[in-house]
Amino acid sequence: MQTLYTLTSLEDGAQGNKEAAARILNDKLANVLDIFTVSVLYTLRIAKYAETDAAHRSSKYLRSMEDMNVNTGIATNGFVLKMLANTSFNEKIKKDKLERFIDDGWVKNIYQLATKSAEYIHYITADRHTPAEDKEIIQHIWEQHVVGNEEVLNYFMDELPGWEDDGALIIMLMQNFFKESSKINFLNLLSGEKKDYAQELLLAVIEKGDHCLTLIEPKLTNWDKDRVALIDLLLLKMGVCEFLYFPTIPTKVTINEYIDIAKQYSTPQSGQFVNGVLDNILKDLIKENKIRKQERTNKG
Repeated sequence: MQTLYTLTSLEDGAQGNKEAAARILNDKLANVLDIFTVSVLYTLRIAKYAETDAAHRSSKYLRSMEDMNVNTGIATNGFVLKMLANTSFNEKIKKDKLERFIDDGWVKNIYQLATKSAEYIHYITADRHTPAEDKEIIQHIWEQHVVGNEEVLNYFMDELPGWEDDGALIIMLMQNFFKESSKINFLNLLSGEKKDYAQELLLAVIEKGDHCLTLIEPKLTNWDKDRVALIDLLLLKMGVCEFLYFPTIPTKVTINEYIDIAKQYSTPQSGQFVNGVLDNILKDLIKENKIRKQERTNKG
């Protein structure tokens, strides 16, 4: 969607340039992977800062009992240690020099805020932790003290290239990360199959966009095509392309996905609008016997 949106800003001759489209898509995927990896790294660094905090406070000339007894359990959290030992994670950071995006001042500030939360205090005072609890406290730090902090988000907006456009996507990726961290390959965000799908959908919309528009326009009752949000129009084209040219994607999955994307990236009414238009188009295509779906077979 974002690649198609970017293409609309190019000169007319370049909008249909498949090579330019593929290059923009690959650049966007690479940038999203960078920001996602930085987001994971930030969260782990916040947890590891407990060790730095303990060292600083124990080296004070005048030390309190609290200074001498900083709990560093979060730094040796099993989930943190497992991620810091992840080969693809470390290779990605080194290869693309992602350390440059980590600001130690923000790491310290976020850590200090996190240590005041009831969840953090409960975690460090417990005698033992399950793997699920280790993961939950790190997820809490990310959700409540990183993306849940407006000042941090403003900093990310200013300092992380692409966060303004892709922040919602990064948050979704982080949600998936906390669900299935062991399956993440930080050197390749998308499998070959998913990358192929992204390329094929992009090219389908470029090649078949005009035809899709002939199906969309009659359904824009009381709507002027030129006044429909551009993102909504792009999502409708993508949805119609999936109906017609991607036989292994169920129509219900298509509609639900584009409703969610419209809610995330467009206007408050866009989810309902996209749902209504796609549903009406689908009914016509089914009546005309133009939907050809098939069971998806597992490769390998």
